[in-house]
Amino acid sequence: MAGDYSLPEAAVSAAPTRFEKSLRIFIAFAVLCLGGELIWLLGVSPFRPFSRIDITGYVGMEKAELLAVAGITGKSSYFSTDIKAMEKSLMSLSYLESARVFRYFPGRLQIILESRRPVAQTLSSMDGKTIPVLFDSQGVVFRIGGEEKDGYFSGSLPVISGLVIDDPFLGMRLPGLFIPLFRELEKIQMSSPELLGAVSELKINPKLFDGYDLILYPVHRKIKVRLPELNEDLLRYTLLMVDVLASKEDGIDMLDFRSGIASYIPKEAPSE
Repeated sequence: MAGDYSLPEAAVSAAPTRFEKSLRIFIAFAVLCLGGELIWLLGVSPFRPFSRIDITGYVGMEKAELLAVAGITGKSSYFSTDIKAMEKSLMSLSYLESARVFRYFPGRLQIILESRRPVAQTLSSMDGKTIPVLFDSQGVVFRIGGEEKDGYFSGSLPVISGLVIDDPFLGMRLPGLFIPLFRELEKIQMSSPELLGAVSELKINPKLFDGYDLILYPVHRKIKVRLPELNEDLLRYTLLMVDVLASKEDGIDMLDFRSGIASYIPKEAPSE
């Protein structure tokens, strides 16, 4: 009788096919792999030593020495690293103007360094010897002695005389009175380095009551130039005038631009 007939249970719920079984196994395997990857990524890798350390910028020091200054060891990891402390340690190196440290999850470290740029050199007395001293546009002394590394003492930088620096030390700051001059030197160095290449020496000449003026010594001329200040336009005009007068006039000892109009002092006359 039709009313008493029931379908077998197997007919109601069909057995899974081979494809469905394979799909379930694949999903279970993928979940296990993903879980293991997350455990490794979040729970293991950040505590392991950095797998990659990139340093850009200053290259005057071996990588191992630089990392030692920064406090990085073979056990340093993402979570164990204090990047602010690293930057502070790196800035103890006087020849660095800036140091930035970035860490990337889970195990990469990046160090970006910017070296100080020398604008000029001066001569100082230390232990009874005369030595060259380098400083940047902020007046920070960052190299002492005649080191040829980096080509700093190759003669390409003008000498600033008239600065009194006894027993200099790294990180020493020169008087703020001269910072505008140093910044102008940097501007000229960046825009027209050939102009500074024509200057042998720039002497700071203190005024009687306040401030200072400058005495410039060209490389290839014996005519000195007295200036109220330094900037690119004035330096260019000054060197041009020196070349013109040196070819036409004999016996000029010094040009004086302090009044805004060039005047000259003969060699026979006493200098001011």
